[in-house]
Formats: sequence, C-alpha cells, structure tokens
Amino acid sequence: MSGARGPGPRRAPHGIRRLVADHAIDTRPLAQPVFRRLFIGQGTSFVGSMLTEVAVPVQVYRISHSSFYVGMVGFAGLLPLIVFGLYGGAIADAVDRRTLYLWSSLGTWAVTLALLAQTVLGVRSVGLILALVAVQSAGFAMASSARGAIVPRIVEPELIPAANTLNYVVGTVGQVIAPLIAGVLVTLPHGFAYAYGADAALFTAALYSTLRLPKLPPDRAAARLGLRSVREGLSFIGGRPVLVMSFFVDICAMMLAMPRSLFPAVADARFDGSVGLLYAAIPIGSVLAGFASGWIGRIRRQGVVLTGAVLVWGGAIGVSGLARQLWLVVLLLAVAGAADLVSAVLRQTLLQTYAPDEMRGRMQGVHTVVVAGGPRLGDLRAGTMSAALGPATAWAFGGFACLAIVALAAPLVRPFWTYEAAAPPRKTPAPAEVGA
Repeated sequence: MSGARGPGPRRAPHGIRRLVADHAIDTRPLAQPVFRRLFIGQGTSFVGSMLTEVAVPVQVYRISHSSFYVGMVGFAGLLPLIVFGLYGGAIADAVDRRTLYLWSSLGTWAVTLALLAQTVLGVRSVGLILALVAVQSAGFAMASSARGAIVPRIVEPELIPAANTLNYVVGTVGQVIAPLIAGVLVTLPHGFAYAYGADAALFTAALYSTLRLPKLPPDRAAARLGLRSVREGLSFIGGRPVLVMSFFVDICAMMLAMPRSLFPAVADARFDGSVGLLYAAIPIGSVLAGFASGWIGRIRRQGVVLTGAVLVWGGAIGVSGLARQLWLVVLLLAVAGAADLVSAVLRQTLLQTYAPDEMRGRMQGVHTVVVAGGPRLGDLRAGTMSAALGPATAWAFGGFACLAIVALAAPLVRPFWTYEAAAPPRKTPAPAEVGA
C-alpha cells in the first residue's frame, strides 16, 4: 500500500556527524528571542567595555607617567566591586531584575559618556578618572548580579549550561578582539575619545535588549533590603559545602595560578618582549573550547569535572612557567584557557541551579566579587612573589600550588565531590517566549 506516510522516527547521526553533533557548541538557547537579544546586547557591549578597560590605564599613564597610578586603576574599582556586588545581589532578590539591570546599565553607560567628555574637554585629571572607574565598577557589579540571576528565568533548565557557555564564549571573543582594536585606537590623535565613544555606541545594544526583557519580579516573597539580606546570602553559602567548594576552587585558580601580571617580565627575559601572544593565549584557548562545548550540558558529576578542570588549569599554568619556547608556552596557556571555560560554565551553572530563585541574586553577587576580584588578588600575589623570587618561579609555583591544594581539598568535601546535577526534564515550557 502506497498511502501517505508520516516522517517516521528521526535517524540518529553517526560517524563524524555524530561526533560533531555531540561536541559542537549548543546554540539552542539562541532560538529563544529574549535570550538571543540579551546575548547580542551583552556581546556587543562587552567589546565596548573592553575598549574602555584598555584605554583607561593607557590614558592614566599618558597623563601621569606613573605605573603607581596605573595600578590604582584596578584598586579604585575593587572596593565598589565587593560592596555593590554583595549588596547588588541582595537587591536583585528583592526587586524586578529587569528594572535593576536597566538602571545599573544606564549608570555604567553614563560613566562611559563622562569618560568621553573629560577626554574631549582635555581635563587631564587622574583623580577624576579614578573616581569614574569606581562608579563604573559599582554599576558593573550590580548589573552582573542581576544578569546572572536573569538567565535561569528566561531559558529552560536543561539549556542553562548552553546559555552560560554562549555568554562566556562571546565575552572571551571580546577579550581577544577588543584589546587589538583599542591598541590601534589609542595610538591615533583623539584615540581615547574614539575608544570611549565606540564603547558608548556599542552599549546601546545592551540597553535595547534590556528594555525588551519581560518583567522579572521575585518568584516568592521579596527579600528585605539591608545588611541582613546580605548576611542571609552568605549564611546560605556557608551552610552548603557544594557552594563553598565551588567558590574555593575558583579562588585557588585565580589567586594562585593567574600569571597575567608576570607576562611582561617573562616576555622581556625569554621572548624578546613578545608579550601579545601571552595575553591572547588563554582567551583563544577558551574560545576554541567553547566551539566544542556541547558535551558540558550533559555532565552530571559536576563536582568531579569542575575539580578536574581546575587541576588541568593549574597544571598547564605550572608547566608553562617552566617552558622556554614561546610556542609551547602559548600552547599550554591555551590548554589552561580551555580548562577555564569548562570550569567557568560549570561554576555558573551550579550556582544558578543549586540555589532557589529567591537566592540567585545574592549568589550571583558573590560570584561577581569572586570572579572579578580573584584575578586582582592573583596579580597582587604574583607581583609580590616575583619581587622576592623572580617572575618564572612565581609563575610556575602558583600553578603547581593550585594543582596540589585543589587535588587534596576537593575529595575531602564529600557533598561537593559526589554532587550530581539533576537529569534534565524531557519537556519544559519555554518561559523565554513571554514578552518576546
């Protein structure tokens, strides 16, 4: 009988096609309009923010001719980052997250316009620039707390790892591209104005995507604002070894094994000053790993795999500190960058799925403080140790210390070591279509 037939069961891919399908980056969250707009807005604004991140210290040095004041750029943003990261997370659990994200984004945009204005007017005040950096850091901390808590509300639970991977990859691409663009801009007449102006223009995409978000009020009774709310968030983390350990391994990775402040000295000593590849290697490794990250969303033993990723990071950093060939150092740093992508996605996913929605803002606030503050502490550790023992020793020691500490500590915390993510549901509603 030759009647019409339905499509029948879908044939599973096999061979190379199956391998690609299993490991290629999972782009399913981009099919949801709300997440897609947020992704595009975040990606374009991140390129702009990196232009400013490069332009500010260069401008400070051009004005002051002092490395001390350049170092103060990072320090000026540290305290606001901690305070507003923690308190911004508490606010994100008490108010509509769309509203918080919008107003904090408008604040950072206004600071970029102020940086543009002081450049065009020729103010040449290091103190003013540092003050603007501090305000911008506060806005960034609050926006990051809100944004991280928004993602689980606009994608299905099984797509959260894929959404985090996409966000991390686009941010890392910005870390590769934007410094190259900024490096050209700041050499031009009025180059700082071009950099700040480009940042302000690109940021409008983020503002548009935020305006198009649906309302995102607290799921349950809103948390009360105040220090008590912050303490409740910290107590929530302190009583859950899975969360404590996820933050601990990240602090070890960044504080002990982040070698970026040693790149200039090692490049001068070993590679005739060729420092560009050293700075680019880690983000390039993360980007390449991101394009083959489809398997991350299927991980169940998240504690074990997260530990393994940090061990690879520490080991690759340690060995790269001993290597004498530039190509080998770059390769090992790229391996470390690939491991860092896996670690970052798993940590973010664990936070977003382990904590209930009414705590997610505060979890993201702490996450912002650790992720942004950890590398700053790593720079301090590396610089101090380098002054005493030399840059090569400081570089290699940090990586191997991270490897040893995490390898010993992680298996001892049984709830973390045995933690398994819940299997994704077979079918879930698509909340991202609301307000699309």
